[in-house]
Amino acid sequence: MSIHISEIKENDKKLIFEISELHKKAFPTFFLTQLGSTFLKTLYYGYLEDSNSGIIIAEKNGKLMGFIAYSNNYPQFYKGLMKKHIIKFAICSVGAAIRHPSFIRRLLGAFKKSESVVKDEAYVELASICVDPSEKGNGIGSLLIEYLKSIVDFSAYKYINLETDAYDNEVANRFYIKNGFLLSRQFSTAEGRKMNEYRFKPKGR
Repeated sequence: MSIHISEIKENDKKLIFEISELHKKAFPTFFLTQLGSTFLKTLYYGYLEDSNSGIIIAEKNGKLMGFIAYSNNYPQFYKGLMKKHIIKFAICSVGAAIRHPSFIRRLLGAFKKSESVVKDEAYVELASICVDPSEKGNGIGSLLIEYLKSIVDFSAYKYINLETDAYDNEVANRFYIKNGFLLSRQFSTAEGRKMNEYRFKPKGR
């Protein structure tokens, strides 16, 4: 059975649950995972309720194999997300901070995300990409990225942007380079996390 790639437009509670569960399966130790299922479901639901954002999914035989969450206006997305769901996020954050006191600085940074992603030009943020660990190496991530490239209006948006860890993350960094992304800059977050920022532009632009 071939992989089917599509963009979901409407809120589907079952699919949002599956996306959240796949995130936890693929990234069991990641910061966002530690914030819990409610946080993840609210976050990914936010991409569907925001008119400038969306989720692209990969399915095989009706089963979710991977997804991309993206936004055409990332700063505004975060502002809207915080405004609409601040109570849910606060509850999730308090629980995570109690379980892991070291998360407090990262939580504060997450709530200020809308300020840190402002850029001079219009761009599309590839905010999250996830593939079922059992399907790694089968090209699903590349198919998802190619679909995203195909729906971006590069006459309106300068590039696709993404951020990923700079160290102990060789597979991901090689993957983005293989898919046409070029390193734009390296930077450190407030808590000292080293990051790579990549951009994709079509040839000739």
